[in-house]
This record gives sequence, structure tokens and C-alpha cells, in this order.
Amino acid sequence: MREIFNRVEENGEVVIEVNIEATDAKEMNPWLFSVFIKYDSLDESKDGYEEFLETKEALIISLEQQDRTKYVGCRVVDGWNEFYFYAYDSKKLDSIASKILTPSNYVYESNVVRDTKWGFYETQLFPTELEFCHIQSAKIIFLLEEEEEDLTLERDVEHYVSFETPTQKNRFINTLELDGFSFKDDISSEEFEHGVALVKKHAVTEAEVKKVVDELFAIVKENNGYYEGWSTTLMNEEEN
Repeated sequence: MREIFNRVEENGEVVIEVNIEATDAKEMNPWLFSVFIKYDSLDESKDGYEEFLETKEALIISLEQQDRTKYVGCRVVDGWNEFYFYAYDSKKLDSIASKILTPSNYVYESNVVRDTKWGFYETQLFPTELEFCHIQSAKIIFLLEEEEEDLTLERDVEHYVSFETPTQKNRFINTLELDGFSFKDDISSEEFEHGVALVKKHAVTEAEVKKVVDELFAIVKENNGYYEGWSTTLMNEEEN
């Protein structure tokens, strides 16, 4: 399963696509093979965009047909698309990539290094706990856009927080000092029995949701809890 998210690093923002289920092949694939292609894939209106996507998928399919090779993700940085694969045997990978990319006339380069512990994948591709929250937020926002919702309209948004013990939960509720948040209800899940639903009125634009989630996530972590995501209602339905 591929997920896409943004990460801010020292040199700016990086767009990352990651195969979050890739670790199934971790024990047998010690070689990290990378292919860097010069192309601004963030501009969907650019000439040749569809052709680039076709080349990308052709590259992934061709390399994954090699014994046990697994596509683990891509980073888009400064006009370069960095594709990463972990492989059992790296000997034929460069020639396979060359066969796909040479006719395309893209400027590209490739490299292979040994990474038995998958350190690159875990530190440079795999999402942090907070980044996972933003991935889920993006999916909800996409669904709201599909319903032609006005994301700038403020509405009640429920945010869910869980704790391992009732003491942690009660301490969090009793010391809650987040601007605009209020306690709504106790909740529970299969993983955590002790949870709460908080509510706050705010817009659901990407920027506003990120700001609210970042703020709440930090406080929840300080209280040894887990941020479980958010939900809201459709304003269009309420108007009707």
C-alpha cells in the first residue's frame, strides 16, 4: 500500500511516497538500489506528465520482476524523483533500469549500497506517528472535497485521544488547557479502553487541520497518550 505525505527537512519540503507494507521483504533484501530521475513531477500541468507516470510504473514493474526486489518508496526533491528498491541480488538492477530509462531521454543516475537493517527506509521514507496522522487527515479532507464541501467553513470537529490507563485519561481531562477544545464524551477502542472525544470548532482546510492536529498531538504526547484522528459532519447536509 502506497501513501503520500509531505515532510519538512533542512533544505525544504520533500514529497514522499512510501510503500508502508514493504517490510515484509526486509529479512531477505539487504541491497538498497536507487534511481534518480530529473523531472518536476509536482507540476501535473507540465508537458509529458502522463508519460512520466507511465515510465515510473514501468520502472517499478520491471525491477520488481527481478527476484524478490521490492519498491519501497520515492522522494521528490529539487526536481529529482528518487526511487528506492530493496533487493536480494543487485547485479542486474542497473541494466534493467537502463533498458527502461535510456529510450525515454530522461537524465538519470543509479546507485546501490548495502543496507541490511533498512535504515534508509525507516528514517527517510517511513512516516512518523505524526505524519501518519496527517496522512489520515488528507484522506478525510479529500472525501469532504468529493462532497463539494466548503473547507473554509468552521464546524464542530471531533478529535479522539486514547490512553493506556484511566489515571492518564483523567489527568489529561482535568488539566486540559487547549484553546477552543472541550471534552465531549468517553470512548473506547479495541486497542485502548480509555479514550476521550474532544470537540473544537474550526475550518477543515489542510493548513488549519495541520495546525490543530500538531498542537493537540504535542499535548497528548506530553500526557503519554495517543492521538487517534478526527471526524466531522457535512455542512451541505445540515443546510439541506
